[in-house]
Amino acid sequence: MAKKSAHVSETPATQFLRARQVAFTEHPYDYVDHGGTSESARQLGVDEHCVVKTLVMQDQEARPLVVLMHGDRLVSTKNLARQIGAKKVEPCKPEVAQRHSGYQVGGTSPFGFRKAVPVYVESTLLALPVIYINGGRRGYLVGIDPAVLTSTLGAQPVQAVDPASAPSP
Repeated sequence: MAKKSAHVSETPATQFLRARQVAFTEHPYDYVDHGGTSESARQLGVDEHCVVKTLVMQDQEARPLVVLMHGDRLVSTKNLARQIGAKKVEPCKPEVAQRHSGYQVGGTSPFGFRKAVPVYVESTLLALPVIYINGGRRGYLVGIDPAVLTSTLGAQPVQAVDPASAPSP
């Protein structure tokens, strides 16, 4: 059962959303090191497929980019690179991701990034009625309409799910 939503202090992400008059719900949970989206989904009583991972990656020139992916799926960096016209894409080291985003790893939100970077969203996320995405600190997700990703961030839809992470039919 989901906890009753409690107000959490402002973050750069919530300031970004409020400044753009984006409706969102707050979903604090008890952060667990290396618990990932499965732990947040379990605590909040939501489907992990609706929980979004915000992944800070870089291309072959070390230019940062953000990938938004279902919590229960992995990114195929090869497929992603092909779709965005890069030679290669790889995850940033945690300290590099923190420098680009301004957020602590485990609390990275695509909203309110320190500097503008390209954002790519797994296209199937856009078909969900609501998504739960990091609100700018560990142990804090916000529930939003997935259309916000394209309308406020300019997120470009991609098909980057690693086929090995998808469930068998």
